[in-house]
Formats: sequence, C-alpha cells, structure tokens
Amino acid sequence: MTEAAAGRDDLEASSGSATALLRTVVGNVLRPAGGWMSAAGAVRLMDALDVPPATARSSLARLCTRGVLRREPRDGVAGYALDEAAVPMLESGDARIFGERSEATAWCLLSFSFPERSRGSRDRLRRRLGALGCGSVADGLWIAPASLEDELAAAAREIAAEAEVVLFADASPRGDLAAGLARWYDLSSIRRAHESFLLRFGDARPPADDAQAFALWMRALDEWRVIPYRDPGLPGSALDPDWPGDASAALFRRLRDELEERAIAYAAAVAAPEPAVGRAR
Repeated sequence: MTEAAAGRDDLEASSGSATALLRTVVGNVLRPAGGWMSAAGAVRLMDALDVPPATARSSLARLCTRGVLRREPRDGVAGYALDEAAVPMLESGDARIFGERSEATAWCLLSFSFPERSRGSRDRLRRRLGALGCGSVADGLWIAPASLEDELAAAAREIAAEAEVVLFADASPRGDLAAGLARWYDLSSIRRAHESFLLRFGDARPPADDAQAFALWMRALDEWRVIPYRDPGLPGSALDPDWPGDASAALFRRLRDELEERAIAYAAAVAAPEPAVGRAR
C-alpha cells in the first residue's frame, strides 16, 4: 500500500490536531462546496479554528502527501482540490459517522493466523480491526456487530493475503454478553469518549456569527467522528443503565441540524477565489 493510500484510510487518526481538523473540513464542507478551495481561503478557514497560518499550510501539505488533497490552481489562483481517490474513504466515513445509530443484535467473528514472516501485516490487521470497532476475543479472534461484516471482509482481503482467515457471520453469543463486552472492548475508554463529547458540547448553542458557527460545528464533528468507530452499536441491554451513548448521539444530531448548513455556506464563501490582485499563495 502506498503512503497516500494508507493516509486516506487512516481510521485510527485521532481528533483535535490541526491536520485532523483540516481533514474534517475537507470531508464535511469542501465536498458540498465544490471540492476546491483557494490556498488563501483554506488558511482563512483554519484561522477560524484558531490554527496559525504556518500550521495550516503544513497541514495542507500533509493532506496532499496522504492523498486526500492535491494542489490545483484555478484561473491563476493557488488552491487545493479534493483527490478523487479519497472520495470512497470519505463516503465510508459518512456512513459510519452520520448513519442511523443501531444496536447490535447479531455478531460476526474474524479468525486469522499469519506466518511468522508476516508479523507486520498481522499487527496492521489488528490495528485496522480495532479502528473499525471490533473487540478482541483472543489473539487471532475478533468480534464485531454483524453490520460490520463487509468492512471486516474488506480489511482481510486487503491486509491478510498471506494469512489463514475465516469469517463467521450471524454469530449469536451465548452466556453473559455484558461480561463478554467488558472483556472484548475497552468500555471505560468508550464511556470517556461519550462523556467528553457531552461535557464539551452539551451546553453549546448556535452562535450568531457564521465563522463561529462554522468553528463550533467543525470542532464538534471532529470530536464525534471517532466515537462511532469506538462504539459501533454496543447493545444497551448489556451495558450499564447510565451508558451515555444515546445521549451523545442525540446531541450530535442536534448540533448537525443547527450548524451544518451554515458551516457549508460559510466555507463555500471563504473558499472561493479572492477577486483582488496579489492573492496569497
């Protein structure tokens, strides 16, 4: 896999960094705004997120290296366009991030065994499975909601060519599912992610200023986008009664309804070429 392809499919990328924020901007507002932004406009958008110009330019270069953006001048204006090869990754993310939250009622299992010479591929598959929202049952056995079956199969095809792989569909665990989830998943970490989102954005209300509305939505989306991968629909019946998953999902939906359209309109206006001579490059 090339560096660009690996970067495009970097599901493990954490939120909060300048590059992560920029990727969130690209994925959520650049596409509906036409898939292109001027270099000066990109810096202005990042400035609304309190990212200094030098850091913004470094992040733009990094996303070009990772195959998410490409440099593309238009009408003499320096700018950046969405790399078409990144679209499938972004669309896959859309399905997980914005899709209807549903609790798992059936499960699938992925068993694999790598030859010793392929330890790097084995470790990479483990990281990918964890990033997709799978739980670790044993060293070479992972479990996930049945809705993730296609994603597990795709990961195995891509990474595990030299491994012995078996995918079990529609598995129904017997016994104490609550105890199983506590072993397979880091429930404390998942809880903290939900609670952090609620604490940070629970009292947020739409600002009057469009730049502030854009910034609020980008930061909320950037923090939320990793949560559906960590919690891929763990069943509430097997979790603590005060599990915060439904509350954080409801908060995310409210923020999206209130802010997303305004953020896209603001980004489209800022990303357009500047009419004046001497544009930033």
